[in-house]
Amino acid sequence: MASSLPTIFSPSTCTRKGLCPVTSIRRQQSAIESHSLYFEQHGTGPERIIFIMGLNASSFAWSRQVQYFASQPNYSVLVVDNRGVGNSGTPRGPYSTSGMAEDVIVLLDYVGWKEPRSIHVVALSLGGMIAQELATKIPGRIISLLLGITTAGGLPWTNFPPWKGVKLLAKSTFTKSIDDKIPIVHEMVFPTSWLEEEYQEGSITGVEQVEDRKRTNREVETELYHAEILLTRPQTLSGSLSQLYAALTHRVSPARLEQISKSIPKIIILTGDVDHLVNPKNSFYLKDKMKEAELIQWKNTGHGLHFQKTREFNAVVERMVEEGREAVSRDRTVDSRTVGESTALESI
Repeated sequence: MASSLPTIFSPSTCTRKGLCPVTSIRRQQSAIESHSLYFEQHGTGPERIIFIMGLNASSFAWSRQVQYFASQPNYSVLVVDNRGVGNSGTPRGPYSTSGMAEDVIVLLDYVGWKEPRSIHVVALSLGGMIAQELATKIPGRIISLLLGITTAGGLPWTNFPPWKGVKLLAKSTFTKSIDDKIPIVHEMVFPTSWLEEEYQEGSITGVEQVEDRKRTNREVETELYHAEILLTRPQTLSGSLSQLYAALTHRVSPARLEQISKSIPKIIILTGDVDHLVNPKNSFYLKDKMKEAELIQWKNTGHGLHFQKTREFNAVVERMVEEGREAVSRDRTVDSRTVGESTALESI
């Protein structure tokens, strides 16, 4: 049963978990294909945030965000394993970011998050690509949108990571041993200098120093990665390559980016400057095409920025939620005034 699947999240904040059934029609083969998405809801607050994770990572990679936001009275959190990873199904590939966005819409409908201007979307990497498609399909539901360490895409060969990232990603994909995989993943998503720095107590939610022994960020991240990966169902090669195909074939045109920018009340584009998987230049391109969006770049920060700078990341999300809600309120006030003025003119 889905309710008995192991989780790293706190049961004290969990309000719902399980499998959401998804049915899609494969146009080329004219065959019906079904799969299920694993999801968890935490918290009971009025501000609803859906977190969408990136390539080959399960929803457990949002552990520090779920822990923080679900414990706050103002938030409800929804996390999901994308198709092809974690406890979700692995339908036949290849996948597309548009199809994976349709999965998210099915899930939002399934949990009842359907109202206009009712959700905040926080997405990283491949998740950010999915979120661009989501914002194209259901812009009216979205209050605010965080596009982290992601790209608008282009031709497949232009979507490849920098060469170092390609080598590390390939090595990680085909490495089976967890102990052997962890150093590869760390090199891929964090700056080496930061990994060797002394861990600052309390800088990562839920982690404290023990027995006065100073640990490095590498040691702490290794401990946390072990906890997450040991409870995650091993990803199949088919799922991994199908998600990679979605990332490599992703493309959102400048016209669509402009439309997203105009239709979402608050958008933040977030990147680091030491990213081996998605070149930070892609975030500056997004900003160039999305004039209304806010761009933030953190120094000495890698692809795993929501882990490397947990407190700062959570603070950005909190501000985005607040400013998105304020923007919606302003728009409604303007709409109300416009209606009132129109009515007054009609009566003259």
